[in-house]
This record gives sequence, C-alpha cells and structure tokens, in this order.
Amino acid sequence: MTTTGRPVDFGARLRLEHDRGVCPIFAGYGCAAGALRALAPVWAGRTVFLLSTPAVGRLHGAAVRAALEAAAGRVVALEAPDGESAKSVDHAVRLWREMIVAGGKRDSVLVALGGGSVLDLGGFVAACFLRGIDFVHLPTTLLAQVDAAIGGKTGLDLPEAKNSVGAFRQPAAVVADTAWLETLPAREIRAGLQEVVKIAAVLDRGFFERLERELDAVVAGEPAARAAVIERAMALKVEVVEQDPYERDLRRLLNFGHTLGHALEAELGYQELLHGEAVAHGMLYAVRLARARGLDPTVASRIEQLVGRLGPPPLPALDASALLARMARDKKARESGLAWVLPEAVGRGGVHESVAPELVSSELARFLGLA
Repeated sequence: MTTTGRPVDFGARLRLEHDRGVCPIFAGYGCAAGALRALAPVWAGRTVFLLSTPAVGRLHGAAVRAALEAAAGRVVALEAPDGESAKSVDHAVRLWREMIVAGGKRDSVLVALGGGSVLDLGGFVAACFLRGIDFVHLPTTLLAQVDAAIGGKTGLDLPEAKNSVGAFRQPAAVVADTAWLETLPAREIRAGLQEVVKIAAVLDRGFFERLERELDAVVAGEPAARAAVIERAMALKVEVVEQDPYERDLRRLLNFGHTLGHALEAELGYQELLHGEAVAHGMLYAVRLARARGLDPTVASRIEQLVGRLGPPPLPALDASALLARMARDKKARESGLAWVLPEAVGRGGVHESVAPELVSSELARFLGLA
C-alpha cells in the first residue's frame, strides 16, 4: 500500500486502510523513537514543516526534531498557539504564507506535534497547501490520541460554530506515544478519557465494562492499563472509520455528546471548558433525552456514573435559547434538522432523527436548571 507513491507498511500496531492507501498507527508506551525511525522513508530528503506550540515544543520538540533531521532534507519549525484559538482561519493563512516563503513544495511533509487543536489545524493546512501535501500526526494528549489523530477529519472554528470549516484527508501516519501523556495535568487526562467513555458507551459493551473496572488505574497513570485502554479506543475508531470514512452512517455514532458539547464550547468562547468536559455534559444531556424516550434507567445510570467518575466541572449559568440556536448551526445538522446520537443499551448507540424539538427544548431547560 502507498501514500503519495511512498511505502507505508512500517510494522505499526494498527493500520487504517482508506481510499488513498493506508495509514500506519503506532501506539504504546515509549513507541515514538522506534516509530520515527521506521517512518523515515516518508520524509527522506524532503522538507518537513514541524508544527507545534511553544509549550509542547519545550517538552518534546527537540527529540522529535532530531529524529526528523536524521532523514529529512531540512526541518522548518512552525508555531501555533496553545488551545482552541489555534483553529482559526487567520492562523491557517499565516502558516500557508510561511510555508510558501520557506520554499514548500508538493512533496513537502507537515508533522503536527501536539493536542487536538494543533492536529486539526495542521491537517487542514496540509490538506489545502498546494492542493494537498502529506502530513503526520504526533498526538501528545490523550484526547488527541483516541480521537483527533485518527480518521482524517481536519477543521477550523468560526465564532458561530466549532469545526465549521474543514476537510477529510487521512494522515500519512500517526504516532501515539502514551509516555507523552505523563506531562499532562490531571484535568487533561480526565477530559480526554471522556472521549474513551463515549466510544465505549455507543460501540462496545465489553470495553465499557472494562472501563468501569479499570478507570481508576487509567486515571492514576498505570502505564499498562492506560496504554491498553487507549489502544482499544483507537482500534474501535479505526474500525468505524474504515467502514464509514466520510461520516455518512456508522461514524455518526462517534458524535455522541458532541451536539450540545460543541454548542457549549462555542457559547463559552472556547475558554471555560476543555473539549472532553463539554462532551461529558453533552453525553449527560443525551442520556437524559434517551431516558425521556424510554431508555432503561439502569443503562442511563451506568453511563452517568462513569462520566461522573471523571469529574466534569459544573456548567456556568447559560441561556437555553442561545444553545438551541448554536445546535441548529452544528456542522452535523441536516436540512431536516438535528440528528441525535442516543444510547440504546450499554455499548450500543443509535442515530435518531425524530427527536421532537419540544422535548429537546424542555429537557435542555431542565438540564441547565432553568425549569
């Protein structure tokens, strides 16, 4: 298999096959050094644009740059700000201009080192630069390893809606070293694990039950437990993306919790909540909707308890009508209205397009403590 005519079978732990080739995915504790050596043919003799943030660069940039320079023709550093503010049109334009001035070509490679925002920005910049160049994801947060790095979604935010500008383009490779997670604050770990709960809740009963048993060890940073849980979450996402790369059917399940979650992030100016925390509240609200539509209360309680064990922060005072307006602009909305991903059993979710707007509104008011 090839990507842009280059070999990509490097002995990776996971492989995501897609319509343009295959994306090897290296995962595990301490895997980065060996993975970057194995991936040398991807950037051999080429210009590599290394995109990261100042904070991540200080922690991991020197080692990654040294590994790239062992084979690349040259390495050009690019910088993005920390956090969601990186995902702006202005930053994308700035990076394209810097890459042109630096002599970027159609066979250049962009390597994105950082959390989900850097990966989303880097993937989009690479997808559009000179009509598309190869890029490699090096996710350094738990959320990015299980979600943003896998599946080819790239995107930028607008003030009106999150991820409302983007493209589908698969990375040439992903390297997810769980040792990098040891530099993260506990809040980031807990927020990232909400995406793992999301995957398990709608796709895999056995995985959900494993999380119920092992969540404390994963949060505490026990290396084997954490690496195994992350790799299982990644494998589940690979299975879904291979079956539905452009989110037309099965992949829509991975939006569990994201409809309200994205609205919360945008309404709060991408400031007060981490993405995983917003998704946690979105899952709790979706469970509330499902319970109102007949979900077994025992199933609802188990999901609520697992989300709650990760301690999402309380929501500030919010206006229900403003959130409803933002949800109507969600990128997943259709002309027919919103489709809701709701749990149907432990480890099984479904897409529901017939949720009454009156129920959405009344349950949101109760959820926000307004009724």
